[in-house]
Amino acid sequence: MAAARSDTASRRLWKFHGGLHLAENKAQSVTQPLRPAALPKRLILPLQQHIGESAQPLVQVGQRVLKGEMLARPQGYISAPIHAPSSGVVAAIGELPVPHPSGLEGLCIVIETDGEDRWGRLPDAIEAFEKCAPEVLRERVRSAGVVGLGGAAFPSSVKLNPGPDHPIHTLILNGAECEPYITCDQMLMREQPERVVSGAHVLLHALGADRCLIGVEDNKPEAIQALKRAVAAAGVASLEVVAVPTLYPSGGEKQLIQILTGEEVPRHGIPAQIGYVCHNVGTAAAIADAVLQGTPLVSRIVTVTGEGVREAQNLEVLIGTPISELIAECGGYTPEVSRLILGGPMMGFALHTDQVPITKAANCVFAASLREAPAPDPAAPCIRCGECARVCPANLLPQQLYWYARAKDLDKVQDYSLFDCIECGCCSYVCPSHIPLVQYYRFAKAESWAREQERSKSDHARQRHQARLQRLERLEKERKARLRRRKEDLDKAPSTERSSEQTKQAAIRAAIERAKAKKAAQPVQPRNVDTLTPEQREQIANVEARRRGGDRRADTAGREE
Repeated sequence: MAAARSDTASRRLWKFHGGLHLAENKAQSVTQPLRPAALPKRLILPLQQHIGESAQPLVQVGQRVLKGEMLARPQGYISAPIHAPSSGVVAAIGELPVPHPSGLEGLCIVIETDGEDRWGRLPDAIEAFEKCAPEVLRERVRSAGVVGLGGAAFPSSVKLNPGPDHPIHTLILNGAECEPYITCDQMLMREQPERVVSGAHVLLHALGADRCLIGVEDNKPEAIQALKRAVAAAGVASLEVVAVPTLYPSGGEKQLIQILTGEEVPRHGIPAQIGYVCHNVGTAAAIADAVLQGTPLVSRIVTVTGEGVREAQNLEVLIGTPISELIAECGGYTPEVSRLILGGPMMGFALHTDQVPITKAANCVFAASLREAPAPDPAAPCIRCGECARVCPANLLPQQLYWYARAKDLDKVQDYSLFDCIECGCCSYVCPSHIPLVQYYRFAKAESWAREQERSKSDHARQRHQARLQRLERLEKERKARLRRRKEDLDKAPSTERSSEQTKQAAIRAAIERAKAKKAAQPVQPRNVDTLTPEQREQIANVEARRRGGDRRADTAGREE
């Protein structure tokens, strides 16, 4: 193959609307090399670690499991399995705290590790993946439990099946990592660029795409150079590393596509509609592992950072590791810690406890000081300054969305493209009135989803009722049609057949009459006289007298004749 292009200086780049220049605060966590975290004594695996239906348990309490063994299978098309991150014994299956803004519990599988970290039997590696059909690669990615590692946690196999109506010409790997403090993707690209390039090669074949653009913010020069060397060594001409300007949120899927290509994804649409598919660089590395080595997704790189932790660094962490153990491995908390945030300062959410586990979607544990994450000021009335609209990268009208979300006018918020909001937090960041705009949008989205589910249930019940009525009506029509055909057949039959049928009907009627007469002629069975009351005895005597009188009259009439 021809050498990959490495000179991207002449490539034209575009801009998206809005965005912010934020303090990066990334240097703190990249001073130490990437290393694996220690094996925890206990792994907590929530069954809902991805968008879509939660996984269904396959194991029982007390069962021994090996590393890589499937613990829970996917339910439905948009779902992903859960695998054992290490060998051990299933200690419990039940409701436990999970990393979620609500602080609620979720169904989890708990594994007590045995310290051996012993792998179970894995599927064979697909080294010659270029000779495999795309559906084979999709199934491997699905069975390995790979989801988007950029934070969305959308099952990756679904994005590898855009359908015949959406041919894909360009794959985009997202290495922008635009949010402050987070450096897990940066360390992956710096230290393991070959995994990213191998994953890109697999994805190109699975999608049938012509080229791949790897977008990386220009504040990561070491990562850019490492990727370029890996691309040159692989000799894949269709791969290109592109440095993009540092601007939050350039790592948004639609925003990165617009920066690299100048094309805008339609509102309420997906990139596949215009021929693009976007994956995170970490997702590409996980796909390479699943296809080329047969290993499922049981670990990920996590950034542990902030002034509230003593040693900020990046660790390769087993899924299910309690956050408290990561903090301890990084030297513990400092006196400055005030909040614990999962994710970055812009799109992350505060945790109520550090006893929750790392999931597939967890890219950063941010132990923030009061200076880094000050308490929010009280919200004041909106002054209609328009700053939120100026910085919105989705080119929405945040002010109008706020008013309608606050009024719970769910139809109006959808008219203003609520679901195009990527919840980046730019509007809340610049709001001089300190209104938590993103919280209103999340509330409106949750309410809209709940209403859609109720409407779907009502529609389903109505459809079932209508189907039942239609079925009953059809059965009644069929019954009447059978009777009508039978009558028509009788009318069309020869006279001998009609006479035979009439004779049968007459015989049936005569038999019925004989049965009635026989029943009427049967004498009344005497009852037990001892149990009868005087009134009942008198009634029986009167009946017998009348019967005997009738018999005498019949005999007299016979003699007179």
